[in-house]
Amino acid sequence: MTTLHPPVPQPADPVPPTAPSFAVISGAQVQRALQGRAPEIVDLIDATYRLHGAGDTVNPPSYFLRFPDRPTSRIIALPASLGGPTPVDGLKWISSFPTNVANGIPRASAVLILNDHDTGYPFACLESSIISATRTAASATLAADRLTHNRPRPRTIGFFGTGLIARYIHTFLTQTGWEFDQIGIHDLSADSAAGFRLYLEQSGAKQWITVHDSAEQLIRTSDLVVFATVAARPHVSEAAWFDHHPLVLHVSLRDLAPEILLSATNIVDDVEHCLKADTSPHLAEQLTGRRDFLLGTLDDVLTGRVTVPPDRTVVFSPFGLGVLDLAVGKHVYDEVARSGELHVVGDFFHELRRHG
Repeated sequence: MTTLHPPVPQPADPVPPTAPSFAVISGAQVQRALQGRAPEIVDLIDATYRLHGAGDTVNPPSYFLRFPDRPTSRIIALPASLGGPTPVDGLKWISSFPTNVANGIPRASAVLILNDHDTGYPFACLESSIISATRTAASATLAADRLTHNRPRPRTIGFFGTGLIARYIHTFLTQTGWEFDQIGIHDLSADSAAGFRLYLEQSGAKQWITVHDSAEQLIRTSDLVVFATVAARPHVSEAAWFDHHPLVLHVSLRDLAPEILLSATNIVDDVEHCLKADTSPHLAEQLTGRRDFLLGTLDDVLTGRVTVPPDRTVVFSPFGLGVLDLAVGKHVYDEVARSGELHVVGDFFHELRRHG
């Protein structure tokens, strides 16, 4: 009698690993994905602030690379991790070289790296100066909307600093329904002020546009003041200029003397981040030894934990969180992927076998 034995299973051929993809997204693609979508991006930033407030993010301190031979320049690393329905990790690497402007190129340049939540593999590199300007403008627009809920909406706006960030903030405000009777401009560079005025006129602004010779004129005549400068230390110190209690979007963070903040209601995007790196809030903390001059964060306002008084100057000082860049960057990646226009770099990750 013959005994039949089942065949001995042979080891299967190892499945070759699937190489993770890596895409490069240009500034032109980023702009196409974001252009004309201000309301959608403001909602995205709103949701991201709420995730951050709920503790569903990791946003460590920014890292500043400074240069002894180029004291006005810096490169900043902003690592971050964003939870929520579409989690992603990553890093923004953004430089600020103010001397670029005299050479005809923008002050800031940046890239954003997106990392896969599960494997850690970077899967995209995006031009990020547009993303950075977009998230800054969306954050400022969201703050302007929520911080004026219990006061008349400003009809006069003044821009102190007239570069790319000022342009994006104006664009986002107008695309989300803001209307102004007067627009004021002040910049230490007459050429920059003239260029911004031309932009306003070409964008169809029908308001009365005034180029102010002094900071005092700009501030006293504006119910909404936008600081978007490259100032490294406070240069506005007269609290009386704010006696009409405007809303101040202190986007550039270092323009206002501590005494002005101490006489105002202060909202930040993140307390620990804002009280670093010699920002105006940081200087106010150093001057007083306390933090109670901060009413709270923008998320506190969004969720109703704090109420902004209607009869005081309100200053919003956003440090700029890396999770905001991740949210906008992932949105751009998804839009470009849906369009079928991802530029994938073949064989970017090459050594994928552990033992060769």
